[in-house]
Amino acid sequence: MSRLGASVHLLASAGSAGRVGATVSSVCSVSDDPATLLVCLNRSAKVNQIVKDNGVFSINTLIHDHTDLSNVFAGQGDLSMEERFAKGSWGTLATGSPILESARVSFDCHIKEVTEVGTHSVIFGEVVAARLGEFAPALIYLDRNYHSV
Repeated sequence: MSRLGASVHLLASAGSAGRVGATVSSVCSVSDDPATLLVCLNRSAKVNQIVKDNGVFSINTLIHDHTDLSNVFAGQGDLSMEERFAKGSWGTLATGSPILESARVSFDCHIKEVTEVGTHSVIFGEVVAARLGEFAPALIYLDRNYHSV
């Protein structure tokens, strides 16, 4: 799987179950009408149940100079969620999920469906708001290293 290159994103969610974030690469567009994304989260990850309980999430596509932020949200440094979110500048759109101000693009989503497949939850989110950010090279993960495209 390390040879399958992917864009790097931060998933974030906030609601009654708490505020969480994680680095994810398994994200793709499903439909443009209605605008729908899917994201895959490991079922053993603490963020998985919190995202599902909140019923909302954002996907924030990272740019080339977000390597450190990606590592922090992947768990490097064993920081608390509050410490992780302190590493970036965050706002909100429609759902209240955190939106990274410096992201290339951010999608704000309501969960429409969840399918359990193997070790992961496949979460389908209907996009209710979006924010275009800086047009900069994207951060890609390939061969266990970051690259910019």
